[in-house]
Amino acid sequence: MSEQMPEQFYDRIYVARQPIFTAEMKIWGYELLFRSGEVQSAVFTDGDQATTQVIADGFALGSRGMGAKIKALINFPRNVLVGHAPYVLPSERCVVEILETVSPEDEVMEACRELKRNGYTLALDDFVGEPGFEPLCEIADIIKVDILGKTPGEVMAIVKGLRGYKARLLAEKVENLDMFNVCKRLGFEYFQGYFFSKPEIIPGRKLSATQSTKIKLLKELNETETELSRLVEIIQTDLSISYRLLKYINSARFSLRGKIESIQRAVNMLGRQNLRQWLQVVILSDINSTDKGQELVRMSVLRGRFLQLLAGAAPAPFPMDSMFVMGFFSVLDAILDQQMAQVLDEISLDPDIKTTLVDTHSVHSVWIGLLNELDRGRWDELEKKAQQMGIPMEFVHNAASEAALWTDEVMGGAS
Repeated sequence: MSEQMPEQFYDRIYVARQPIFTAEMKIWGYELLFRSGEVQSAVFTDGDQATTQVIADGFALGSRGMGAKIKALINFPRNVLVGHAPYVLPSERCVVEILETVSPEDEVMEACRELKRNGYTLALDDFVGEPGFEPLCEIADIIKVDILGKTPGEVMAIVKGLRGYKARLLAEKVENLDMFNVCKRLGFEYFQGYFFSKPEIIPGRKLSATQSTKIKLLKELNETETELSRLVEIIQTDLSISYRLLKYINSARFSLRGKIESIQRAVNMLGRQNLRQWLQVVILSDINSTDKGQELVRMSVLRGRFLQLLAGAAPAPFPMDSMFVMGFFSVLDAILDQQMAQVLDEISLDPDIKTTLVDTHSVHSVWIGLLNELDRGRWDELEKKAQQMGIPMEFVHNAASEAALWTDEVMGGAS
C-alpha cells in the first residue's frame, strides 16, 4: 500500500471513477471526473479553471489501486488540449478525451496530431452523430457514443454513420442491461454507465454454497454483540483471510516499527469495531470475484465509509456505524444478482435501514440518492441534494476524499 497523501492533496480535489467494461465484462479503464473543493462547479467545465497541477493530482488520486494496464480517461477542454497539460500524464495509461464542445479547428487538430505522435490515445467524447466533427472522428482512436435516452434504432443509425472510420466504439451512459446487449450486438467494444450496478434477475437462480456461507458470516458480523473471540475464530479458520489480515496490519497505513506475525496481536491492534468492518469488506469481496463484482464491492465500501464520515459531521438518521452498513449494503443486490428484499431477509438489519434500501421513496432514501450522485460524478446534483439536506459541501468534499483513500487502503488489504 502506498503511503498516505498529504492532507492538502486530497482536500482540494475529489475524483469520481466511472468504470469502463469490455463486452466480456472485464475492466478496461476508468473515466476520472475531477471536483475541486475550491470552486462551485466541476473543475473541467471551464478550460480556464483547469491547471496542470489539478490534472496531475487528480490522476494520482484516481489511479490509486488501478492495475498497471488499466486505462485512465480524462476530459480535456479546448484550452487545456492545445496547451501542454496532457503531457504531465503517462501516454501508456492516459486516454485524452476531447470534449464535445471542442471544434476541429487548425490549432486543435495540430494538438491532436502531436499527442498521437507522442503515443497518446485519443477519444472523442459524447458523440451523437452531428455533422462537423469528421476531422476528429478521423483522428480519434475511440469514439464515445452517448446513448442515453436513445432507441436501439437511433443508436444503429449513429453506428452506421461511423463505419467509415477506424475508431473503436465506446457506448457511454448505458443505464440498463438491455441496452448493453443492444450495443454489444451493434459492435461496440467498450461500455460505460451504471448498467452493471443493476441486478441481473434470472428466475430460479440460487446462491452457490460458498455465497450462502459468506452471507451467513455477513449476518453474524452485523450482529452488534459479535464477540471478539468469534471474530478471531472466523479469521483463524480461513487461511486466506488470515494472510490478508497480516498483510493489511503490516501495510504502510499502520506505520509499524516491527512486523506483526500473530493473528491475535493483529486483532488486538485493530480492535473489535475496526476488525468487524474490515472482515465485512473481505467477505463481501469474496462473494463475487468477477471484475463487475469487485467494482461493485469497491463502490459498496466507498459508499459505506462516505456515509459513516458524513454522519460524524452532519445530522444523520442513524448512528455512524449503521450509516456505514446502509451504504455498504446498498448495492448488495447487484453483487449477488438477487432482489434486494430477498437478500436482506438473510441479514440482520435495523428495520428502518432495510426499508431505506428496499423502498426508493422511503423517508431516508435521500441518502441513497446522495450516494448515487457521488458515484456518477454529477457534481451539480450532488451539491443540490446536499443543500436540501442541510449538509455543507465542505463536509461532503472531505468525506468523499477521505472515503476514497480509506477504500483504496482497505480494498488493498482485502485482495
